[in-house]
Amino acid sequence: MIREFLDDKAAMNLDGSSILVTGGTGSFGREFTLQVLKRFNPRRLIIFSRDELKQWEMQQDPRFAEHDCVRFFIGDVRDAERVRMAMRDVDYVVHAAAMKQVPTAEYNPFECIRTNIYGAEAVATAAMQAGVKRVIALSTDKAASPINLYGASKLASDKIFIAANNMSGRGGTRFSVVRYGNVMGSRGSVVSIFRKLIAENTGVLPITDPRMTRFFIEIRQGSAFVLSCLDKMEGGEVFVPKIPSVRIGDLARWMAPDFEQKIVGIRPGEKLHETLIGEYEARTTLDMGDRYVIQPALSWWKGNRYQDEGNRAVDDSFVYSSDSNEEWLSEIDMRRMLGRLYDVPVAA
Repeated sequence: MIREFLDDKAAMNLDGSSILVTGGTGSFGREFTLQVLKRFNPRRLIIFSRDELKQWEMQQDPRFAEHDCVRFFIGDVRDAERVRMAMRDVDYVVHAAAMKQVPTAEYNPFECIRTNIYGAEAVATAAMQAGVKRVIALSTDKAASPINLYGASKLASDKIFIAANNMSGRGGTRFSVVRYGNVMGSRGSVVSIFRKLIAENTGVLPITDPRMTRFFIEIRQGSAFVLSCLDKMEGGEVFVPKIPSVRIGDLARWMAPDFEQKIVGIRPGEKLHETLIGEYEARTTLDMGDRYVIQPALSWWKGNRYQDEGNRAVDDSFVYSSDSNEEWLSEIDMRRMLGRLYDVPVAA
């Protein structure tokens, strides 16, 4: 099932508001910006990133250039003073900036910590000082029971944003987290790598392990999910979408049935299967139908609204893992997703 996640009638009204997206020139930031511009008329939509070339390229894109509300702000989330300056008079923040490549983080641990942990602290602190209404931070499946530095740094980031609700006080800035898996259509994703090799007609696709499984979500789904969570959040939750799993060996076979699969082995810090909700989180997790919500273990948290809406608690032994997931991506689902992403015909 390909879920849309966002009900137009339920979505909060962002008309006239000021929104800041860190890492706004990335795959998620561009798609999120497009969805906001399609649905709302914000007063300002600030693209905060450190890459001037990507900002220039985004400014040349007519989908963004035709909107006067889109502003571009050069800066790095590791620069607390610059983040504070960008946050002035902002209502909502979506924090997507991160160092995300597992091997790169393993080889450059200090840089990963500065961006993912110190950057999270800078964003949370600046948001409280600026009186921002709501902040939602993007996380990753690798933050659940992490075995690599990227996952560990994002777990620390998640903890920072959840704990920030304590520091902001009653009536202050609210912080929540969204956690999901691999994004189909993002730069550097396995799908993008496979498509490049197929286009080059290499005849071979590298496979870490044919048994490997991953959660997959379309980039437009991920953006819609973040918007819907911005609407629903109380502050302190971790939202997890219900999304399908896929075996990497199957994905390669579906995309290039005539290509050889070369087993290259699992990289350092890489898991055979990913987890979105660990067993240690089950006791505070509710099933909301199209998503799960992990409620915070904070003394002030009541969460009465979620129970009043009829959302049920999951079993204490519940684990949401890509290998034991009840929902799997089919070949036709994959082809439909690729068709939407890359505007290619869908084979029967």
